Amino acid sequence: MTTAADIHTTAATPIWRRSGLVLTALAAVLATALLVGGRYGLLLAVGLGFGIVLEGLRFGFAGPWRAMILRRDPGGLWAQLLSIALVSLVAFPLLAANQGELSGAQGPIGFAMIAGAFVFGAAMQVVLGCGSGTLVNAGSGNAVSLVALPFFAIGSFAGAYHLIWWTDLGALPVLTLSGWQGAAITLLGLSAIAAVLWKLAAPENRRLPRRLIVAAVLLAALAVLNLIVAGQPWGVVYGLGLWAAKAASAAGADLSGSAFWSAPASVERLTHSLLTDYTSLTNIGIILGAFLVAGWRTGGLSQNIQSLPAQAWLAAMVAGFLLGYSSRLAFGCNVGAFFSGISTGSLHGWVWFAAAFAGSVYGVKLRPLLKLEARS
Repeated sequence: MTTAADIHTTAATPIWRRSGLVLTALAAVLATALLVGGRYGLLLAVGLGFGIVLEGLRFGFAGPWRAMILRRDPGGLWAQLLSIALVSLVAFPLLAANQGELSGAQGPIGFAMIAGAFVFGAAMQVVLGCGSGTLVNAGSGNAVSLVALPFFAIGSFAGAYHLIWWTDLGALPVLTLSGWQGAAITLLGLSAIAAVLWKLAAPENRRLPRRLIVAAVLLAALAVLNLIVAGQPWGVVYGLGLWAAKAASAAGADLSGSAFWSAPASVERLTHSLLTDYTSLTNIGIILGAFLVAGWRTGGLSQNIQSLPAQAWLAAMVAGFLLGYSSRLAFGCNVGAFFSGISTGSLHGWVWFAAAFAGSVYGVKLRPLLKLEARS
C-alpha cells in the first residue's frame, strides 16, 4: 500500500535530482574558469546552452532534413535558415569591424569537399545525427549515438591526417562574402531557399512551430556569443578529431607524417589541456547540456537499448567513422560548414548544403536497408 511518506519521497526525488544536475553544471563551469581562465569557463557555459536548447527544444539538423525528404515538412529546415539569417545580421558587421581578431568558418570548394559533404549527408541519416546531433543524442543516452560517437572522433582524426592529400586533388581558393553587401546576398539566398521549400512543402506542413522559432533565436544568440568569446564561429568536428589525436599521441603514435597534425597550431593543441581548446569545450558542453535536460525530465535517461541486429550496430560504427572522416574533407558538418560557414560568409557553406542534402536523400533510403529501424 502506498503511504503518504512514499508519495512525499517520490515527489522530492526529482527536486533533489534536478538540483544536483544544476549544481553539477555550475560547478563544471566554475571549475573550468578557475583552472584555465574565465574565457574557457564562459565557452563551456555556451556549450551547455547549445546542448540545453538542442535537446530541450528538440532542435536538430538531420531530423528536419529527413522530414522534408519523407513528408515534405520544412518547419525544422526553416528554423535552421532563420537562425543562420539572425547570426548573419550580426556576424558580417562584426567580422568586418574586427579583422584579425575574429575569423569566419572558411573552406575551399573542391572535389574532396563536395564528395565529403555528400557522404556526410548520407551517413548522418543512417545514425539520425549530424555532428551536434550525435553529441546531443549521446548525452541524452541514445545507444546508437553512444556507439557512433567514438568512431566519429576517430574518423575526424583520420580525415585530418589525410586532408592535404585530398585537397591536392584540386580546389578553388577560399571564396567569401563580406560586409553589408555580403550580408544582403546571404539573406537573399536564405530567403530564396525558404521560398523553394514553401513551394515544395505539403500544404498541411506550411508552418513554423513557435518552439522552433524560440530555439532558432536562442541558438543564434549563443552562436554570436561563441564568435565573440572564442574569436571563431561555432564548430564541432575539429574538437572530436583532437580527442582522438590526443589519445593516439598518448598511446605513442607518431603524427609527424601528417601535415595537419604536425602543423605548429595542432602540435600546440596536442600538448595543452582539452579545456583550452574552444571547440572541445563547446562539444563537452553540448553533451553535458543534453544530459542535463534528459536527466531533468522524468525518465529522460531511462532509455531502453534498442533491439537491433548486429548488422545495424556495425552500420552505426561505420557511419560514425564516415561522419568524422567526410566532415574533415568537407571542412565542417552541419554546424561548422552549413550553419557557421554560410552565416560568416564562406561560399563553401552553400555548396556543402547542396551536396549534403543530396547525400541525405540516399541516406534516408539506406537506414532501413541497414536494419537501423528498431524492431516492434
